[in-house]
Amino acid sequence: MVYAEIRMAPELLQEQGLSLDQIVGEMLAGFKRGEKEMQQHGKPIKVGLLLTAMRTAARSSEIAQLAIKWREQGVVGFDIAGKEAGYPPTRHLDAFDAIRQANFHMTIHAGEAFGLPSIWEAVQICGTDRLGHGVRIVDDITFDEANNPVLGPMAAYVRDRRVPLEMCPSSNVQTGAAKSIKEHPIGLLKNLQFRVTLNTDNRLMSDTFMSKEMYLLVHEAGFTLKELQWLSVNAMKSAFIPFDERLTLINEVIKPGFAQAAEELKIKF
Repeated sequence: MVYAEIRMAPELLQEQGLSLDQIVGEMLAGFKRGEKEMQQHGKPIKVGLLLTAMRTAARSSEIAQLAIKWREQGVVGFDIAGKEAGYPPTRHLDAFDAIRQANFHMTIHAGEAFGLPSIWEAVQICGTDRLGHGVRIVDDITFDEANNPVLGPMAAYVRDRRVPLEMCPSSNVQTGAAKSIKEHPIGLLKNLQFRVTLNTDNRLMSDTFMSKEMYLLVHEAGFTLKELQWLSVNAMKSAFIPFDERLTLINEVIKPGFAQAAEELKIKF
């Protein structure tokens, strides 16, 4: 693990009287301590924070301004999460407008529990940089008589624009968005060259971590080491840090790391 973006909803952490600034400040301080410890062990990691607003509440503009306020201290973007059905992302347009006007980054949970309308609003109206989950984009993919995939207008647009899909296989199986790891749409979307990335969703609730997600894709969905590298490079391309930092991590850390793994495993890469 060399880079991570951690989601957190500060509005859910105020029951004991903490202010929003205290919550963000303490979490960033914890990240810094962790980064320092990992550096001392020769395993450097960079961690950014995504501030999440709950789509079922009415504090998204406040959380968006909080994200902008802390952007120079380690907050890398803004997000909304929570129940999709009945709570479309367009309810929070003021927040997304503020993020765009500040030239900041956003990702929107969309297309997991609800379908294409949620994805369409997130992309076309809210202007999201990435889609949290986005697994239901497959609802806009059909197959012709020869079983060749045919992309509908929404799926084609998402692929053409290289909108990153933050796929979470284990979580999707648990929530019913996918039947199994083997049948998860990540395989189809990978074959169709969407900008697919691999994520854990909630590590505690799903009892998972990145290596476990990779293991499951290899052993249950037939992914290769080369394809795991592709997922990792996709994720780094889509990260909310400056371009030069992303390029350095891809070329000097991620690709050499996979090459070393291939050599140790005696895999032709």
